[in-house]
Amino acid sequence: MERRPLPTTYRIKSFGCQMNVYDGERMGELLAAQGLTPAAEGEDAELVVLNTCHIRERAAEKVYSDIGRLLKTDGPAPLITVAGCVAQAEGKEIMARAPGVGIVVGPQAYHRLPELIAQASQGIRATDTDMPADAKFAALPRRRRSAPAAFLTVQEGCDKFCTYCVVPYTRGAEISRPFADLVAEAQLLVEAGAREITLLGQNVNAWTGSDEADRTQGLDGLIRRLAQIDGLERIRYTTSHPNDVTDGLIAAHGEVAKLMPYLHLPVQSGSDRVLRAMNRSHTAEAYLRLLERFRAARPDIALSGDFIVGFPGETEAEFAETLQVVEAAGYAHAFSFKYSPRPGTPAATMNGQVAAEVMDERLQRLQATIARGQLAFNQASVGRRCAVLVERRGKRPGQWLGKSPWLQSVWFDADAAIGDLVMVDLAQAGPNSLEGRVLETLAA
Repeated sequence: MERRPLPTTYRIKSFGCQMNVYDGERMGELLAAQGLTPAAEGEDAELVVLNTCHIRERAAEKVYSDIGRLLKTDGPAPLITVAGCVAQAEGKEIMARAPGVGIVVGPQAYHRLPELIAQASQGIRATDTDMPADAKFAALPRRRRSAPAAFLTVQEGCDKFCTYCVVPYTRGAEISRPFADLVAEAQLLVEAGAREITLLGQNVNAWTGSDEADRTQGLDGLIRRLAQIDGLERIRYTTSHPNDVTDGLIAAHGEVAKLMPYLHLPVQSGSDRVLRAMNRSHTAEAYLRLLERFRAARPDIALSGDFIVGFPGETEAEFAETLQVVEAAGYAHAFSFKYSPRPGTPAATMNGQVAAEVMDERLQRLQATIARGQLAFNQASVGRRCAVLVERRGKRPGQWLGKSPWLQSVWFDADAAIGDLVMVDLAQAGPNSLEGRVLETLAA
């Protein structure tokens, strides 16, 4: 690499999960604290950060494609940084294969970006994929701005070692951020404009910590404390693991008014044999019983899940068991994916890899079943009166979009502003959104 001036503008492109969105925001705040500014729309940035995700197949190839496009420029090439889980998993290969990349930084080391940028500006390619337990959060700047709906990472890493998943290798072991730090960051987010906060973690309900009185708390205790923050109107959390559900968390859904009636609880398969092969450590029946307990605590709760079709060895009968779980759960929404082997995971070398055309056909059937449930949930919502948090403008003048308590997209016409909470009647339902008729704007 050649020496270059320190960059003054940046652009961050985040892929994948909500935690990557959070990490992208925090990297932006870190760069802003160093005096960099976001590149204007349509203008080239002097520093480009590709904040990558490694969950899906061909994730790395997409990164190389983006790198190639960034290098095909008439002017000076930007200082390219590859961050996130692909950087963690394949950092050495990226440096060898893509000489145009100046920096590779893993998801637990991005707080060192200023140092790495300084090193790369001197013509020295920089790599940091260390995985310290909690160092990055202490090194990041204070939260100073926020969207009305903000993310807050409370837990990182995973100790479950599902056989298809790379997270334990790219994000490390489970760690929980300190209780006091989270309360302080949530308070700053609210002061900066957040009215809703989603608590994030690879296994968010595995979070644990000690409160101000040195009492051990689980996620429900943290939620109850955050609910005391004036100006914070809504609390959500994702993603949960069935094995980490506690009685206290279930009870919180019926007792904490600010905790929204929505639960994302992945099951992945309806077949107990497949679940054992995945190392999921729960059965389909135990999972459905958990959902019943959440519904007992909060009868109007909207349920969501994750499913993988075509896991190695999955038979047609086992796939049919997955469809049965979807029907029994009555999801308001769910995510579904074809199995994709991740290098280094046990499932990648298992016998019985399912043919691509079989996975395609099963995924179509699964998604059709999920879509029917989602439409039914939305149609059952018609006639409800609820608060909607305004998040962005619609496609035409006077139209706005926001989220219901059940995380449904709602559009409506009103004299409103981003960040408002408006009371609406849900008047019409489609498969992916609802139309609302505004009754009033709620006081901040």
